Amino acid sequence: MAGGKCLALIAHDQKKDDMAAFARAHSDILSRWKIVATGTTGGRVLVAAPDLDVTRLKSGPLGGDQQIGALISTGEVRALIFFVDPLTPMPHDVDVKALMRLAIVYDIPMALNHATAIKLLPTLEA
Repeated sequence: MAGGKCLALIAHDQKKDDMAAFARAHSDILSRWKIVATGTTGGRVLVAAPDLDVTRLKSGPLGGDQQIGALISTGEVRALIFFVDPLTPMPHDVDVKALMRLAIVYDIPMALNHATAIKLLPTLEA
């Protein structure tokens, strides 16, 4: 994963369709980035936008959130788009909070919903 710009994409189960649609609609901008994604989200993104450079990691509850956190801490992931479902309890909520904490600590742009992701897009074009 060394070198280049890397963006992380994650979506909770109820937001995976939204993430796939987002990736398809904005594939022109996202195609300029290497993308890492948790397992199922990455699969859905690849189906929606097969030309994107997506590396699928483990599923979030199986360590994917932590893998992305590690990439943030090493400076490899430079932005995070995480479509969060605030209405569904998550058994791996502590991993999600740790991931968000790392994004804040390392001061990378982080969008947690579609509206913020749209605002983040122009910064990804640079």
